[in-house]
Amino acid sequence: MTLLGLLEEYVRDGTLELELPDGSRREFGSGTPHASIRLHDAAVMRRIAYDPGFEFGQTYMEGGWDPGEQGLRAVLDVAMRNFAAMFAHPSRHPLGILRKLLQQGNRIRRAYRNVAHHYDLDEWLFRRFLDRGMFYSCAYFERPDMTLEQAQEAKCRIIARKLCLQPGMRVLDIGSGWGGLALHLAEHHGVRVDGLTLSREQLRVASDECSRRNLDDQVDFYLRDYREHQGRYDRIVSVGMFEHVGQPYYQAFFRQVDDLLVDDGVMLLHTIGRTNPPGTTNAWLRRYIFPGGYTPALSELSAASEPTRLMITDVEVWRLHYAETLAEWFRRFQEIREEAAEHFDERFCRMWEFYLSSCEGTFRHWDQVVFQVQLSKDRQTVPITRDYLCAD
Repeated sequence: MTLLGLLEEYVRDGTLELELPDGSRREFGSGTPHASIRLHDAAVMRRIAYDPGFEFGQTYMEGGWDPGEQGLRAVLDVAMRNFAAMFAHPSRHPLGILRKLLQQGNRIRRAYRNVAHHYDLDEWLFRRFLDRGMFYSCAYFERPDMTLEQAQEAKCRIIARKLCLQPGMRVLDIGSGWGGLALHLAEHHGVRVDGLTLSREQLRVASDECSRRNLDDQVDFYLRDYREHQGRYDRIVSVGMFEHVGQPYYQAFFRQVDDLLVDDGVMLLHTIGRTNPPGTTNAWLRRYIFPGGYTPALSELSAASEPTRLMITDVEVWRLHYAETLAEWFRRFQEIREEAAEHFDERFCRMWEFYLSSCEGTFRHWDQVVFQVQLSKDRQTVPITRDYLCAD
């Protein structure tokens, strides 16, 4: 089917206007929201029609099309409103399942390479679009008027409550990122934290910030895969890391958590997930942003943890919080875009803004959510009502 045929068939919610390479215009759908695209080459139309999941982002990176005055977020908003059904049911063909397993073959050495691809980008970039605490995960907007900084602090507070922390506890942060959560827990709750990351850049930044806050006696960061780590912990937390584990390693992940957690311990897993059945990762996102990445269905988390001694004690689903987080990241990136193009190049900027705005769309219109799954070995460790989660 041609691109014009696809748009004619699918666009119903909102309006998408195309300016074709010959200067003519076509309009699809009706009403609001409204977005427009200027196509620069007929070959771009053929490429998108052949493989929209990959080529829509690829051709934007290459400069094959530009959004109209409404901007890129508007284009992706209209597109993702209307094309959710096309991507909702991935193939169950045996070759597709095998390809999925190969794409997520995140052995330890490969896991280091995959993380370095994205997280070892220059600190300069992350400093300019993240909040002051450098949290690179979903914020928690308790109120719609919250700043990103306030919402990230709110996320830390709810994580601390779900961990049922007490001063002096030993905490393991698997996937500690730029160090914000580990430092927050040590500073505000008097716990001792070990953080694991596979990114040398994150390790450097987190260690420097730890020293700056005079928390060296409470927090240590290590360049280490979760499978390489040993010890015993009262609490384990993992935020925004499980997406990089890979489905073939889910059971290994939970077995390791089981081994590291004391008998009356608590673990909190915070991960992007999907409300649809198990599927695959978008090919463009996998190639350019998160190689080896995959967001699990809740059924996959449950099945992988069940063979261990870990018991799921609480599940919360955050629906639109990540959409709001990504929208703010996109806004902040646009403020420094000209500087970013000089620091990197135009192709990188197009890649980055397409990544942020397309991911926002998956949380607004597709199946992406955030799961917070609390686990414990002892049914008496966690309070039997959820009132403790509402405390200040």
